[in-house]
Amino acid sequence: MTHHLGIDVGSTTVKLAVLDADNNTVFSDYQRHHADIRATIAEVIAEAADHFGDEELTVAITGSGGLLLAQWLNLSFVQEVIASKTAVEALIPATDVAIELGGEDAKIIYFDQGIEQRMNGTCAGGTGAFIDQMAALLNTDAAGLDTLAREATIIYPIASRCGVFAKTDVQPLLNEGARREDIAASIFQSVVTQTISGLACGRPIRGSVAFLGGPLQYLPQLEERFIQTLNLTPEQVIKPSDAHLFVARGAAIASKDNALLTLPEIDARLAALGDTQGSEVTRLEALFADEGEYERFRARHAQATVPKAPLADYRGVAFLGIDAGSTTFKAALIGSEGQLLKQYYANNKGDVLGAAKHALGEIYAELPCGEDGEALVDFGHVTVTGYGEGLLLEALRADSGEIETIAHLRGAQQLCPEVEFILDIGGQDMKCLRVKDGVIDHIMLNEACSSGCGSFIESFATSLKMDVTSFAQAATSAKLPVDLGSRCTVFMNSRVKQAQKEGATVGDISAGLSYSVIKNALFKVIKIRDPRDVGAHVVVQGGTFLNDAVLRAFEKLLGREAIRPDIAGTMGAFGAALLARDRYLAALREEQQDGQEAA
Repeated sequence: MTHHLGIDVGSTTVKLAVLDADNNTVFSDYQRHHADIRATIAEVIAEAADHFGDEELTVAITGSGGLLLAQWLNLSFVQEVIASKTAVEALIPATDVAIELGGEDAKIIYFDQGIEQRMNGTCAGGTGAFIDQMAALLNTDAAGLDTLAREATIIYPIASRCGVFAKTDVQPLLNEGARREDIAASIFQSVVTQTISGLACGRPIRGSVAFLGGPLQYLPQLEERFIQTLNLTPEQVIKPSDAHLFVARGAAIASKDNALLTLPEIDARLAALGDTQGSEVTRLEALFADEGEYERFRARHAQATVPKAPLADYRGVAFLGIDAGSTTFKAALIGSEGQLLKQYYANNKGDVLGAAKHALGEIYAELPCGEDGEALVDFGHVTVTGYGEGLLLEALRADSGEIETIAHLRGAQQLCPEVEFILDIGGQDMKCLRVKDGVIDHIMLNEACSSGCGSFIESFATSLKMDVTSFAQAATSAKLPVDLGSRCTVFMNSRVKQAQKEGATVGDISAGLSYSVIKNALFKVIKIRDPRDVGAHVVVQGGTFLNDAVLRAFEKLLGREAIRPDIAGTMGAFGAALLARDRYLAALREEQQDGQEAA
């Protein structure tokens, strides 16, 4: 009996299905490729070879990442919508409408009056990648999101065009104490709304509806939101047991007239590719020519240090600055001479008050105490800044608040009194300050888009199952960074996918993203025309600039050397602490002056 092999190379996963003559699945595999498509293909082919040995099979490849690979391997390619249609007609012919969600694509196929196929274009909103981004915001994964959604009681309106806009809706809900269960269900509802409004475009979805693709296979609560929104009865719902493999099965069915091949032959063709890469995506200059250049870069930036002293040895009055950002919580405790005694930096995980309690608990635990147990350090003044300023002023009874720009200016001036230009890139926001004669002359902020911010890089790292540090480090040794432009995350996903198809390494993609972050800052937010406009003294701040690749891209594109403080991630909090000290000392002077006048 001849078997038929279908391989679906998606934006985030590789699916393999081997069918018998009756279209029954006799072997299957489903793996995330984490941007390394070739290695994952080789792995699933090897596993299939363990079952089928040298048996000859018919083969076809499908999926958004499969076309170039099919050309390289000289294998038949089937467009994924055609593969999906073929599988539905052969395996679930009662279907009137098929809804399929993948990692970065979505499809609706109508079968009731002929066949009409609709598929998302450059926007990946409302797909598996979007769900992964939102799950990370709730400090869980897609399966955890599904578990949370089971206990939901309220549905909130959440944008689903892309993770950038959705975060703008989700973050305030988290900060205001909305239940994570309700937010999870609301995220699924936003996916449903995006799919139906974006693809159906008013055409009714009636009759028997099939739910296909990995997200709908593994997330029952997502399927339930579709069922409720479409008012489907149980008799109208078609849910195959292997919905995640349907496109691969369609490719296998479509391969039946193809030439026979063995799995070892396919594996040999893969191995013969070597370092072959495509040429559609433009490449950029490497961030560092060699390891020596990188080491000189690190040595230069290691000199920009803030004075520090051990908290255990300090006695007297200290000053606390808190920067409650959109995604992170930062705190800095300084002494009377401005020396940094303690800093704190952590993801707020959507819980600003919880992060504040944890940070303060850690600081109090480290305060030196006398033999009587009394603390030997007093808090002279506490200043808060950032998104959570208003909340923490009330909750912590802090002494004062300050807008972020002033806190960042104060911190930068402590390190570089003559600073002329400050660029701060945080989790979801970006601030550019032009300074003239020691005061802010002009402020520029990003608006709706956060594609040039820390969460942008973090989202890509998370999608590749890498921590941000490893992802950033890979960029420093990349030889052919990918030119990804400076557009929104959603559109950039298409460039990344194309680069993956052409064999780009994770380092090439990471370096390309570093360039994109800075291009977005310089050319979209700041709209810079001449690098000389920034002046001679430039300070960069924010956790994103702790990424050496981003800093190097900034210096290369601007043609200027910048100062990156060794506490770049907590400079807002450090600046707030300095302001706290300034205000404390000013109050002391005023008190002394009043005393002298009274005398």
